[in-house]
Amino acid sequence: MTFVQAGKVLIDPASGKVETAKTLVVQDGKVVRIADGYVADPGASVVDLKDSFVLPGLIDSHVHLTGQQNPNSRLEEVTQSSADQAMVGARYAKRTLMAGFTTVADLGAENNAIFALRTATANGDVPGPRIIASGSAISVHGGHGDVNGFSEEVMHVLRPGSVCSGPDDCRRAVREQVWKGADIIKITATGGVLSNTAAGLGQQFSDEELAAIVDAAHRMGRKVTAHAHGLDGVNAFLKAGGDSIEHGTYLDASSIALFKKSGGYLVPTLMAGDYVARIAASPGNFLTPAQSAKALEAGPKMLDMARRAHEGGVKIAFGTDTGVSAHGDNAQEFALLVKAGLTPLEAVQSATVVAAEHFGLSKEIGALTPGHAADLIAVKGDPLSDVTVLQQVGFVMKGGVVHKH
Repeated sequence: MTFVQAGKVLIDPASGKVETAKTLVVQDGKVVRIADGYVADPGASVVDLKDSFVLPGLIDSHVHLTGQQNPNSRLEEVTQSSADQAMVGARYAKRTLMAGFTTVADLGAENNAIFALRTATANGDVPGPRIIASGSAISVHGGHGDVNGFSEEVMHVLRPGSVCSGPDDCRRAVREQVWKGADIIKITATGGVLSNTAAGLGQQFSDEELAAIVDAAHRMGRKVTAHAHGLDGVNAFLKAGGDSIEHGTYLDASSIALFKKSGGYLVPTLMAGDYVARIAASPGNFLTPAQSAKALEAGPKMLDMARRAHEGGVKIAFGTDTGVSAHGDNAQEFALLVKAGLTPLEAVQSATVVAAEHFGLSKEIGALTPGHAADLIAVKGDPLSDVTVLQQVGFVMKGGVVHKH
């Protein structure tokens, strides 16, 4: 057993109740008991956090661990093997864990690299968060998620098997991703900023293809989340029964109504919009002309999008699209969420209980009540007064193992 003595603790973020002078008793990777005051068995392991604010480990619902945007990103696409990408991912997985994120969803990576990294972090061979992995995104031929901007010979070699056209082929792509190990299906319902093609940000899958993808995934016990910027793609995916939207840049009142009708989640990834807009407008811009144009178009719109979604009552799950911005900076998203109108408590809830609900893992993560995983972090300030203190996490425990103190 390990006895974690907490000065202040947010045991269940859903309640918003901060308790003082509590001891969390941890055994076999889980919280088994919460005691009043500071207690410990003789000779037991004690973690002294009496001067700290303790809360559940954070959940980032959208990352890309196996890479990070940089001036050499396009070259790395053709020089790194899947093994190379897994090793890069190990570096960024540790950095993510040290930042206080004990669970992440990796939405779009080479299958072998991310599935190997998922296994390694689960086994404790590599320090990192729990990884919910989609592997390769389901994408249309020539669209966002396909390989673009290289010679045709190179693109044929790099193109993943998850690219599809037509309802039947898209069912095949979904089933193969599940077969290869996907925990969740990620699709690219619209064009994207960082695909090197001037194909816009509108809907790319047909309505029939979207319906086939969602049906195939749900029949195989997988949720489906969609990268979607354009209004047409956002609404078409929600109408098809999709579970969540990543980005959602051009959503409107009709989209908000569809979210509320379906119970879907929005993962706004405000950091990504802020980052690409700043890079595209800077003297050191390393994006291609097609990428830059889309970055300047979409990036500045995302904060207002999140504000409208929040005011409309859409369920918001914390996600950053990190890998676009720098790994380890994930907690900067909290300040942007507050800027978009969320209270500090709502921002923390988005990265704990709401994200856990989003992935169907409420009984395992997102809170510190007995039976939940002993995933917990500590900071010196009060994140419910100032969310920026979450950018300086001083203590990290994942599954009962201390990784940072």
